[in-house]
Amino acid sequence: MNNTRTIMYIAHGGGPTPLLGDSAHQNMIDTLKIMAGKIAKPSAILLISAHFEANIPTLTSGAEPNLIYDYHGFPKAAYDIQYPCKGAPQLAQAVQQCLQSSGINAQKDPQRGFDHGMFVPLKLMFPDADVPCVQLSLDSSLDATKHLAMGQALASLDWENLLIIGSGFSFHNMAAFFSSDDSANQKNQTFETWLRNTLTNTNITEAQRTQLLANWHTAPEARFCHPREEHLLPLHVCYGAARKVSDELFAYTVLNKQSSMFLWRG
Repeated sequence: MNNTRTIMYIAHGGGPTPLLGDSAHQNMIDTLKIMAGKIAKPSAILLISAHFEANIPTLTSGAEPNLIYDYHGFPKAAYDIQYPCKGAPQLAQAVQQCLQSSGINAQKDPQRGFDHGMFVPLKLMFPDADVPCVQLSLDSSLDATKHLAMGQALASLDWENLLIIGSGFSFHNMAAFFSSDDSANQKNQTFETWLRNTLTNTNITEAQRTQLLANWHTAPEARFCHPREEHLLPLHVCYGAARKVSDELFAYTVLNKQSSMFLWRG
């Protein structure tokens, strides 16, 4: 099997604002660029976005997907963003077969475009738009165990020099982003401490780590930080594919809140 890969869980920020010069995102922008600089250029990217949910896990399979400007109320520049990245129909087919071989029903959608969970961070990380990409949806059940299983299925994917990206946000309480309340900041820090320990503690076995992530909602301040879990679950897919302690943690501040990104090397 020829399946070397790198895996990242990243943040994509608030809508298109990282691409519009928002100073509150600068630390996040710098972190994304640092992460991209730590790896060899991939042959292809498989990206799991918090902004793509489907009843059956679904893959973009078009050769030249359009961009989906899935945000509202921003200046015209936000809707002029371009990222002419190619699709990768053969990769989509391979991922579908990989999931189905593990008993996970999956389908392809040749019409679905790339959402901002994909094109915003990739425009920062790979600005030349010369790495073909496929997006994989979340399962709309938002069941943590299912997403860990999706990742575990991807571990057997035979694709040389693949980059798997989970694009979400380790903190995603929208109201609290704009609050300077000390209790909100403390809750944010409490959950981040739990998450960082869960992903980086070498004294935790992989069975224990899997169980902790499956039951993430019981972690301290979990539901405050993630009232809805769609921005956390791409991490579950990433860990399921890596099935090991994170090789590198990237801690940063965005919109006055602590957040984390993780890197696993193949």
